[in-house]
Amino acid sequence: MNKNKKIYVPMGADILHSGHLNIIKTARKYGKVIIGLFTDSAISEYKRLPLINYKQRLEIMKNIKGVDQIVKQETWDYTKNLQKIKPNYLIHGDDWKSGIQKKTRLKVIKILSKWGGKLIEVPYTDENKIKIDKDSISEIFFNPNTRVSRLKRLINSKKIVRFIESHNPLTGLMIENLKFENKDEHREFDGIWSSSLTDSVSNGKPDNQSLELTTRISNLNNVMEATTKPVLFDADNGGRIEHLQYTIRNLERLGVSAIAIEDKIGLKSNSLFKVQNKKNHDSVKNFCLKIKTACNARRSEDFLIVARIESFILGKNLNDALYRAESYSKAGADLILIHSKQDTPKEIFLFSKEFKKSRFFKPLVAVPSTYSKVKEKELIENGFKVVIYANHLLRAAYPAMEKVALSILKNTRSSEAEKEIITIKKILNMIPSN
Repeated sequence: MNKNKKIYVPMGADILHSGHLNIIKTARKYGKVIIGLFTDSAISEYKRLPLINYKQRLEIMKNIKGVDQIVKQETWDYTKNLQKIKPNYLIHGDDWKSGIQKKTRLKVIKILSKWGGKLIEVPYTDENKIKIDKDSISEIFFNPNTRVSRLKRLINSKKIVRFIESHNPLTGLMIENLKFENKDEHREFDGIWSSSLTDSVSNGKPDNQSLELTTRISNLNNVMEATTKPVLFDADNGGRIEHLQYTIRNLERLGVSAIAIEDKIGLKSNSLFKVQNKKNHDSVKNFCLKIKTACNARRSEDFLIVARIESFILGKNLNDALYRAESYSKAGADLILIHSKQDTPKEIFLFSKEFKKSRFFKPLVAVPSTYSKVKEKELIENGFKVVIYANHLLRAAYPAMEKVALSILKNTRSSEAEKEIITIKKILNMIPSN
């Protein structure tokens, strides 16, 4: 070992295992080991949010034998740290020769060559050979208390947090495992939207709060048993203010990360219906009291309160929406959901432009059910931090099931429908115990 030589080792170190220790041990042979520890936001660019946050991972790395220095690695582009440190060697597992990190690898080689630095690649440690008790890890990191806090960490780490509805445990499992990778991109759904609409419709009830809250929470419990991602619960108007604290505590006990409450009163009418009664708009004073009640009921400040503004739905103007947003923010709301049934995002972008000027600005939530052409990039540019795809899986399921059922009726057998549906083996393998 030559202490005059600097060895840069980029590392996430979410769950330390023998593969990480092997890289550090190898690096130690060459010189002074400098760990470039990825921040939560950096990891979230290409992978799931780490189980433990940066501060916790930093404390762990400080106690690893052979580590001389730790610096913050804020992106997957190593340029800034490499140019500052000018290491003699960068050590990395050889698993990045292909896939989404391939471009990063080539860039690292080019930068190192400027001062004669070299890349050393260590054979990747197959995860199947690493003795990790995954059940124990799940018990530690996916218990209700830690699950509640994950949404807040995601909001602080990602440019936009992506939710999609789940109306049963099977759709929850699909959301849990689905991901998209293309060149240098990684995308997945960050959380589950527990939709009042899809819960009601999938149970054969109208979307007017006919489905009891206790039934919804019981069904949600089944979804949460099968999944680990944060859950945002659609509570309509939250019900009677006297009952709201018990709803909050029940949800928090399950591990739900947030509740969305809309500022309407009376018998619920779905916000996307054309005819809306302006008299159903709650007063600012009453709704602020609801928000304060919700805030006081939660045990953890990591449980988030989302105030949903229905001003545009009820035909009211921008000033009404802005006044409500500021009032709800001052009352304690953590996020503001501005709802719209227009086919473009024009009015919500106008709202965001003005609300961003306020000192009471809070992160914004969009539900692009009617203005579906809007890109997530546009939402980010306009100050939105959360996007909810609120009912798409249920809407996709019905026509697919109808098509298969009609095929069976038409052909008096199921053979023609087989090419349209998932195999029995694949659907069984979605369930972990199978």
